[in-house]
Amino acid sequence: MSSPHCIANPPKLCSSYGAGQVQQLGALNCYVSGPSHSKLAVLLVSDVFGYEATNMRKLADKVGDAGFYVVVPDFFHGDPYVENGAKPIGVWLKDHAVDNVCNDAKVVIEDLKAGGVTKVGIGGVCSGGKAAVDLAKIPCVEATVLLHPAFVTLDDIQDVKVPISIIGAENDETTPAEVVKQFEIALQAKPEVDSLVKIFDGVTHGWTVRYDEDDKAAVKAAEEAHQDLLKWFVKHLLCPACVSVCCVYQPSISVLYYV
Repeated sequence: MSSPHCIANPPKLCSSYGAGQVQQLGALNCYVSGPSHSKLAVLLVSDVFGYEATNMRKLADKVGDAGFYVVVPDFFHGDPYVENGAKPIGVWLKDHAVDNVCNDAKVVIEDLKAGGVTKVGIGGVCSGGKAAVDLAKIPCVEATVLLHPAFVTLDDIQDVKVPISIIGAENDETTPAEVVKQFEIALQAKPEVDSLVKIFDGVTHGWTVRYDEDDKAAVKAAEEAHQDLLKWFVKHLLCPACVSVCCVYQPSISVLYYV
């Protein structure tokens, strides 16, 4: 069962929001952003509020502006969680099991690679973190980032096979900071897997995509987490020896130029 933090501060939803567009991949509607010719893709798995959340799309656009082809699928098939809706969160979660999300994600990843993508990173937000970590255990991605994850266990972390970054919150009932520190200890015992764990002070679960846009401190914390996510994918998806694309990363403006 989720904690109240998982559904607190519901985001704004807008089907037409963002610099990208909606198209089908893996038979799912997906919000896509960034250069479609990029050989490097980032798959973002949303929290329970789905792919139309405006802050989620802002994050996708930000990563897309850095040169990645970013895909945010509608893993809920048009049925995101609605606050005070007909389905209580427990019922809704059963209807949208993580295994189903993972199976859909595999098809999207296959579609991306069939289209010429050579590397895929996956970022999971809240409940999406569970799907992201499960896909990192197979593995069918090259790197993963978890943003204030939900439902992730120590066993999950111990089974991860690709570079992983975990971005946690100091005040989080869903995955407390103490649990995130246990994840860090487990990863330190796996030197073959590059890892980075960071706990943000003074924030709560969901702060990276459900922040108050009028709260400057909240926006600043979210943007720092976004940059951490971006740097992780730059570090682990870029290949200096790659001959199919020439990439120059400029950290000061966080942009990948493809020439």
